[in-house]
Amino acid sequence: MNDTEKKMQQAIENLKTRLQTIRAGRANPSMLNGIMVAYYGSPTPIQSLANITAPEARQLFIKPFDRGCLKDIEKAINEANLGIAPTNNGEMIILTIPELTEDRRKEYVKQAKAVGEEAKVALRNIRQDANNKIKNEEMPEDEEKLQLEEIQELITKYNNLVDEEIKLKEQELMQV
Repeated sequence: MNDTEKKMQQAIENLKTRLQTIRAGRANPSMLNGIMVAYYGSPTPIQSLANITAPEARQLFIKPFDRGCLKDIEKAINEANLGIAPTNNGEMIILTIPELTEDRRKEYVKQAKAVGEEAKVALRNIRQDANNKIKNEEMPEDEEKLQLEEIQELITKYNNLVDEEIKLKEQELMQV
């Protein structure tokens, strides 16, 4: 039971992390999570190569520790297809986040809902594993039924959490 709940909590944490990468018109260094830079031939996370700061609500500054990798960072950002054109001034890369259009906001809401649906699928898989474990154990029928009901209550609770997170993200995205 505890193991199942821990797995469900991890699924929720994963959901929150993935929702952070969906931008809402404000500059956030976590937008760049997952961007890998080809640094001396090996893929390296952008956070390992540079300081990323948000001096203003709509700008990100990426100041590399080694100026030699500026072009590589710029190339990785372009390839990541963020919809933001990087500006390289020789010392740092500046990303200016454009104002979101209504269509773009709706597109991001769809993306957030898809991430939420993936989280629900993960929760259902966790529930299925737990149910199979319970059914394979030797125990009285009434105790088995009780444990299956507890698992169902857990999944309902965590599905509601997913819905809340998606609703919050949708409000954040649609806020002008």
